[in-house]
Amino acid sequence: MRTRVKICGITRVQDGVAAAAAGADAIGLVFYANSPRCVEIDHAAEIASALPPFVTKVALFVNAPADEVEHVIRQVPIDLIQFHGDESPAFCSAQGKPYIKAIRMKPRVNLHEQRELYHRSCGLLVDSYRAGVPGGTGESFNWSLIPADLCAEIVLAGGLTPHNVTAAIRAVHPWGVDVSGGVEAAQGAKREMIKGIKDAEAIKQLIRGVEIGDRNTD
Repeated sequence: MRTRVKICGITRVQDGVAAAAAGADAIGLVFYANSPRCVEIDHAAEIASALPPFVTKVALFVNAPADEVEHVIRQVPIDLIQFHGDESPAFCSAQGKPYIKAIRMKPRVNLHEQRELYHRSCGLLVDSYRAGVPGGTGESFNWSLIPADLCAEIVLAGGLTPHNVTAAIRAVHPWGVDVSGGVEAAQGAKREMIKGIKDAEAIKQLIRGVEIGDRNTD
């Protein structure tokens, strides 16, 4: 099985095009005002229209009201919604698009229960937990917490980079991986990450790491 790749937090046309050219299966557009990777609707539409065929365009929301979700998907050609907050199964299912539900791996989270709860979703995106932060922490979690029988329905997120993605795939065998900060550009002597600006070479390295992981999985 080939592990699918989503590059999230795209804020520039050239980054979306670079991700697609490198082989990404999906790109993520963040519609959460508190995120440094949030993108305006008009610009999101421009990014989406620049992508080649068969690249899935994912809209990320965090506890957005239904009218806001509707407003976005009427103006941006979105294929899939990623709900990254406390949205109920009924709310997620009512928005008129296929969706995935993000689950943050806080203590005592039962992924079997979450999968049953969100049984109408296309799958679960499993991310790291940090109190008060819905995602994009750049931190990984204990991958062994993911039950083996759910891995084919899991998109793995949280602290993935070109340096650890091969190990992640070998450990989890997920359906896909979701990466944002791990492929962002850096600046200055301390190489501080520029949130929302992607590094085309890092994306290529990440996808090479995914391919290596796939070749070495049972």
